[in-house]
Amino acid sequence: MSLEAEFARYRGELIAHCYRMLGSLHDAEDVVQETYLRAWRGFADFEGRSSVRTWLYRIATRLSLNALKHSSRRLVPSALGAPGGDPGALEAPLLESGWLEPFPDRLLGGDPALVVGARQSLRLALIAALQHLPPRQRAVLIFRDVLAWPAAEVAALLGTTTAAVNSSLQRARSRLAELAPAEEEFGEPEEPGRRALLDRYARAFERADLAALEGLLTEDVRWEMPPVPTWFRGRREVMRLLAAKLRPGEGLRFLVESSANGRPAFALYGRAGDGSYRARYLQVLTLTGEGLAGVLAFHRPGLFPFFGLPAELPAPAPASRRGAAR
Repeated sequence: MSLEAEFARYRGELIAHCYRMLGSLHDAEDVVQETYLRAWRGFADFEGRSSVRTWLYRIATRLSLNALKHSSRRLVPSALGAPGGDPGALEAPLLESGWLEPFPDRLLGGDPALVVGARQSLRLALIAALQHLPPRQRAVLIFRDVLAWPAAEVAALLGTTTAAVNSSLQRARSRLAELAPAEEEFGEPEEPGRRALLDRYARAFERADLAALEGLLTEDVRWEMPPVPTWFRGRREVMRLLAAKLRPGEGLRFLVESSANGRPAFALYGRAGDGSYRARYLQVLTLTGEGLAGVLAFHRPGLFPFFGLPAELPAPAPASRRGAAR
């Protein structure tokens, strides 16, 4: 295998690794690009004392730790305070704040087995919780519990002792146990129930069918909309938000199905004055056996290209967009 092919082989998992560290897809892409630049420049000094994969992980981790010295942790709105109650009084978007970003499953190379294997370690609740850990402690937990590196190897990478690594790991696990949200204990419904729930949600949202949407939500559903700090919890409050913000009418919006962080996702396009449809925001859904338990709606059209989606589309044919970018 050529060096180019071997480097390309690990790109998806390296981006996922840096994303776990940084909570930002954009920052992870930048770090991996710099990782490959340094690897190319330093390959003459690479003596084969480890695999190329391990060597790349070492470079990427050190660059990620350096990046974390100059950036704040990535958050979701629910980490900032209590839920809101008035959809007519949303706080102004905090455009300069460091918000958590979603991870497109397509970057894992389209391998369903790899996506399933990474599902737990890329779930948004975990990535959000990791942001509360000190950077080196974060790295220890990722290497030990996600990548299953030996403690001695992690210690060598971080320039510390095996005992220090084990101690950091225990503290990180304890902190994550405190932060883990209760809804993550429930798994997604099995097929075909999962498929039916997604189709019903997409139809109801596109048509602004509030009665149908209400029937899909769990009692304690969460709805978050970064960069808007205000968030909502509970079926009644979320329905008040949707009633206020989801304008009724045929053909005003459509959803393109995708996948992020091992979860189902929908990219929303809204109709513009010229009849075309423009990228608006990306929804990442949390499903349980009881229904839709959470929506993180990232109001960041700039994320669409990472999901292989254009900024603008012509009017869709009926039901033609389901599964278009999964």
